[in-house]
Amino acid sequence: MKMILLRKFRVLILMVFLIACSMHIMIDLLPKLERHGSTGCSCSHTPSEEPKSWGKQGWPNKHSLRILQDFSNEPSSNVSSHSLERVPVAGDKSQAFRRLDHQGQRGDRKRQFIQDAGVTKNVPAKGSRLSALYDHPLYKTSLPPLTDEDTLFNVNTDIRFDPKAAEDQAWAGESNIDEFSPTGELTADSYPNWLRFHIGINRYELYSRHNPVIDALLKDLATQRITSVAMKSGGTQLKLIMTFQNYGQALFKPMKQTREQETPPDFFYFSDFERHNAEIAAFHLDKILDFRRVPPVAGRLVNMTKEIRDVTRDKKLWRTFFISPANNVCFYGECSYYCSTEHALCGKPDQIEGSLAAFLPDLALAKRKTWRNPWRRSYHKRKKAEWEVDPDYCEEVKQTPPYDSGTRLLDIMDMTIFDFLMGNMDRHHYETFEKFGNETFIIHLDNGRGFGKHSHDELSILVPLTQCCRVRKSTHLRLQLLAKEEYKLSVLMAESLVRDRLSPILIQPHLDAMDRRLRQVLNVLSDCIEKEGYSYVVEDDLQGYQGTDHAHNGPRRR
Repeated sequence: MKMILLRKFRVLILMVFLIACSMHIMIDLLPKLERHGSTGCSCSHTPSEEPKSWGKQGWPNKHSLRILQDFSNEPSSNVSSHSLERVPVAGDKSQAFRRLDHQGQRGDRKRQFIQDAGVTKNVPAKGSRLSALYDHPLYKTSLPPLTDEDTLFNVNTDIRFDPKAAEDQAWAGESNIDEFSPTGELTADSYPNWLRFHIGINRYELYSRHNPVIDALLKDLATQRITSVAMKSGGTQLKLIMTFQNYGQALFKPMKQTREQETPPDFFYFSDFERHNAEIAAFHLDKILDFRRVPPVAGRLVNMTKEIRDVTRDKKLWRTFFISPANNVCFYGECSYYCSTEHALCGKPDQIEGSLAAFLPDLALAKRKTWRNPWRRSYHKRKKAEWEVDPDYCEEVKQTPPYDSGTRLLDIMDMTIFDFLMGNMDRHHYETFEKFGNETFIIHLDNGRGFGKHSHDELSILVPLTQCCRVRKSTHLRLQLLAKEEYKLSVLMAESLVRDRLSPILIQPHLDAMDRRLRQVLNVLSDCIEKEGYSYVVEDDLQGYQGTDHAHNGPRRR
C-alpha cells in the first residue's frame, strides 16, 4: 500500500513539473502567438480588455542586436559602453556607425503633437532679445585654431558612414545624387545630423555657437520614426534608449511630474524625481550661458503603444505594460526607484511626454573618463561630506591633480553656477573626453533633478564658488550681461524654450527663480572680489577682447 501511494505521489510531482514547464514555454511564446492586425491603442476597448498586437515585433536573435551609443554618467562609463552586444573589433571604428538592423519599412513621418494653441512655435523674429544676445561681442569670441589633436574625430580616417553597409538603400534614397563625391563616396555634409554633431565635437565645445546641424538634430529628435526601444542599464530611475530610422539614438526620460509640481520638502536630493522638462531646460540654459556642454535635448510626445510597446525588443520592458482602470496605457519597466505598478507611467490614453537627449559618440570610438566631483554630496541621510564641514576644503582641492593646473577648477566653477541656477544638487560625477586629456571641458550630463523647487534656493550648491573664489572672465561678464534688463535671463529662457514642441517647458516661477539666483551668484563673486581682489578671483580667458561696459582694470568695489 505504501509503495502504491509513493508511486502516485511521484507521478503527481512529475505532472505538476510538466505543467509548470508548459506554462513557462507558453508565456515566452505569447508575443509570437498574438494577433498582428492592430498596431496601436484604439482606446475603444473596455478596461478589462488587453490592447491588440502586443507581439507585433518578434523577439530578435541576439546577434541582430546593434551597438548602442553610451550616455552614461556612471563611474564605469569610461570602461565600456552599455551596449546590448559587444563592440566591434578594436581598430575598426567605422563598424560602430554601421547599423545592421534591417528595418526598411518607412512609416509616415508626420506626428501629431498636443500643443498650446496660444504659444507661437516659430523661430523668434530678428529683433528678439535672444538674437540680440547672440549678436553681442561676448558671444562672438573665436576659438584657437583647431588641429587634429583638438578634434574628436578626423573625418577622413576615423569616420565613414555608408548606408550601403547595412544593405538598406532607403536612407540613401532620400539623398540627392550631388551629395556624392566624384569618387562615389558620401560627403560629410550628407551624413545624418547625429553623425555631423559627433564630427563637430572638439577640445573646447560640444558644438559651435551657430551650427545649423544642432537645430536640424533637435528636429530629428522630435520627428524621426522610432524603430526600436530598450531600457538603459544602471541608474536609479527608468530611462529608455530609442533608435531612429536614420540610425541615430537618444536617451528618453518620460514625464513623471507636471510643470506645477515642486519636489516635496521632505524628499532627499538622491530620491528626487528626474524631470523631463529639466533636461530640456538645462540644454537651453547651457546654450544661453555659452557653455555648450550639454548634448542637444528636445521634447517629444510619444505614442506609448506604437513607438514603445510595439517596437521594443526588451522582454522585461514589454511585460510591464498594462491598461489602467482609467483605460490608459501604462508601463513601469525595471530600475532601482519608482519602477512598480504604484509608480507606473501612464499615457492619455497612450500619449506621454518625454525628453530625448542625443547620444554622444560610442565609447568604442571616443572614450570618456569619469571623475568624482570634489564637492560630491554624501548621499547619506545623516552623514555630511568633507566640504560641508571644512571651510578650507578648496585649498586641498587646489593641490590635487587635475585641479592644481589648467582650467579644470574653472570648469567646476562654471558647472557650479549652472547647477545653482537650476537648483540641481545631484552632481556626483562628471565626464571628459579621454582624447583631450585634462585640457578640455566638462560634459554637463544628467540634469533631470534640476528645476525641482522654484520657491527655495539651495545655497549649498554654491559652496565651491564661495570656498574657491575663482571664475572665468568670460563667465563673469556674461552673468553680468544676463542680469541686465535688456538681456534678462528669464526672458531669454522663455524665448528659447518656446521653440520646443512641448512648450511651455517651465512655469513662470522657475524663470523668476533663475533671475533671483543669478543675482545671488553675482553677489558671491562681488564679495570674493572685494576680499581677494579682481585679478585673483577673475581668470582672464579673453585675451585680446576689447570690452566697453564690462572691462575691469582693478578690483571691483561694491
